[in-house]
Amino acid sequence: MSEEVHSVEGLLEKAQKGLDEHELSELKRILYGRPADVLPIPEEALKLGEDKDFEVKAYKITAAQEQTRAPRLVRVAVVQNHIVRPTTDPIVEQRAAVHARIQDITHAAYLCGVNVICYQECWPTPFFFCTREKQPWLELAESSESGPSVLLCKEMAKKYNMVIVCPILERDDTHSHIIWNTAVVISNSGKVMGTSRKNHIPRVGDFNESTYYMEGNTGHKVFHTQFGRIAVNICYGRHHPLNWLAYGLNGAEIVFNPSATVGALSEPMWPIEARNAAIANSYFVACNNRVGTEVFPHEFTSADGKPAHKDFGHFYGSSYIAAPDASRTPGLSRVRDGLLVGEIDLNLVRQIRDKWSFPMTMRLDMYAKEISDACKQDFKPQAVYEPSE
Repeated sequence: MSEEVHSVEGLLEKAQKGLDEHELSELKRILYGRPADVLPIPEEALKLGEDKDFEVKAYKITAAQEQTRAPRLVRVAVVQNHIVRPTTDPIVEQRAAVHARIQDITHAAYLCGVNVICYQECWPTPFFFCTREKQPWLELAESSESGPSVLLCKEMAKKYNMVIVCPILERDDTHSHIIWNTAVVISNSGKVMGTSRKNHIPRVGDFNESTYYMEGNTGHKVFHTQFGRIAVNICYGRHHPLNWLAYGLNGAEIVFNPSATVGALSEPMWPIEARNAAIANSYFVACNNRVGTEVFPHEFTSADGKPAHKDFGHFYGSSYIAAPDASRTPGLSRVRDGLLVGEIDLNLVRQIRDKWSFPMTMRLDMYAKEISDACKQDFKPQAVYEPSE
């Protein structure tokens, strides 16, 4: 098997050798929009990343200076990481190892002055949904109030004065132990603000997630934190434009997209979808994806006629932050654990809405009727045909 490419940015550096300065500037403008300035990273955070083998990158996305509003600067961060222990190890040891990893990365975020951090989808567990096996994996599902991963995040949130978005596999003890794919939003006070469950469940390739949980029932919550209005669109929800729209209608300024997706399936979509959502809805999007190849004890098939296998494929990382003005940061590595920090000015949200007038021109009333009509059993598409002779 050929070695995985380390990063899109690394390929870009190789490709740019034959370009002059103007051509290189234009290439980056077309690919990334307005350049995101590099944000200085404290030496202590860089050393921690070097010692613990994770990259730390930081950028800032500015807004125009205003006369009536001060800048609303917020530092957000997303994390991408491998599982730490083999999937054959006892599951409690697997979870403890990931907990320790996340504690190190979160401490680096604290050193970088991060206000809001988001971990990857189902971060305390391997992404075992490809196996279709219930045991032992469902033992890792936990309470959204008192589960071990949530308790750890509550402790770190209070310690670091940081809002934490903690995506877990939730066990709903109140409702007959139903399983959900859930993001728990924890305030910088250390209190759970609430949960946001995954609205759209994939049924493609090895993503056999409906074996374990179904579509969420929490709608499109927006959490009013000390550092801005945030929402969480979990993984597969990024393929659904109306899902993104609903978070914007509810007032989101930053939407996190914690994910777990593999290169063979979705990588061409990855640099596009979150950026499109940020543009169309005039808010910031911070998306993160896990890293590495997770190998499981037993073979499974993908229902595609190919031989059985024990791994899902390569989770390609490449986490990035997109802005409402079509700019974005460079991404993290495709192969390494990492922390991406973005200092963003939330004033840019209203500035872009004023400039492009998307909320004013979106014609919700027209689309509401068409969607309502399409949901009816007697729906007839507005199809026009060439008249017959």
